[in-house]
Amino acid sequence: MAKDYYKILGVSKDATQEEIKRAYRRLAMKYHPDRNKGSKEAEEKFKEINEAYAVLSDPEKRRLYDMYGSTEFERRYTTEDIFRGFDFESVFKDLGIDLGTFFSKRNKKGGKAFLFDLSEIFSNLFRSPFEEESSPFETYQETIQTELPLTLEEIIKGGEKEVYLPGTFERIKIKIPPGVKEGQVLRINKKVGSTLKTYLFKIKFVPSANYRVENGNLILEKEIPLTSFFLGDEIELTTLEGKKIKAKVPPMTKPGAKLKLRNLGLPLEGEKRGDLYVVLLPQMPSYLTSEQKELIKKLRETGL
Repeated sequence: MAKDYYKILGVSKDATQEEIKRAYRRLAMKYHPDRNKGSKEAEEKFKEINEAYAVLSDPEKRRLYDMYGSTEFERRYTTEDIFRGFDFESVFKDLGIDLGTFFSKRNKKGGKAFLFDLSEIFSNLFRSPFEEESSPFETYQETIQTELPLTLEEIIKGGEKEVYLPGTFERIKIKIPPGVKEGQVLRINKKVGSTLKTYLFKIKFVPSANYRVENGNLILEKEIPLTSFFLGDEIELTTLEGKKIKAKVPPMTKPGAKLKLRNLGLPLEGEKRGDLYVVLLPQMPSYLTSEQKELIKKLRETGL
């Protein structure tokens, strides 16, 4: 069932951070386990208001919650995601709770160990302070696949790209090898609590406004003046790497002709690269001056 965090804390959707904090403090003190010994209802309520506060007190998590809505937010983000980065120590200290006692338990040698693993905090939240250590947690495996959109510039240059891990608020940097192919999968393994999560990022090309891709070759349409088709010309281009190059247009070139520039396409197998094809199109003026009109009339009279 979807959770309305605003309703849980009893605040409006436009509440300020200070109003949210006051509401949380009041409810946390009311449902604190020490004041409600043995009450399962108070225990659940205490967990609930902490979850609501963990989201609404964080501007980025609150923005995503408002954007997705409670149902979609709950589907996308786990409890671990919600409490990642949540400062339990300062929040509980503000409530007069000794975190060292509240989240500790006795290890096998009788000493105390703090439980700051976010995957365990809620499972240990209401455990007895000095409960004996249980057997090691079982490690689970989970595979999550998502798309990783890349521009043609990112594909050629490679490098690092910062992305959100699917279903979390955590941003990581993924190393993009130069010449990565569409459909290729980049694998990231990450331990989250007791779960080993494998994130599979499937490469997807972002359509370019200027280029088309055909079997590793790049197709670029370039408009040039009408006179360049008749008399020839030298045109300047900027490659995806940002380099400026010049290419010659032969005289009497027909509109739609292609200039082939070798090894300026996408990386292929090994060190090979595709080619760049420049499709030449006539640059039609939006208007003609009186002088231009007269010249064109004379050209027409010559049969051109």
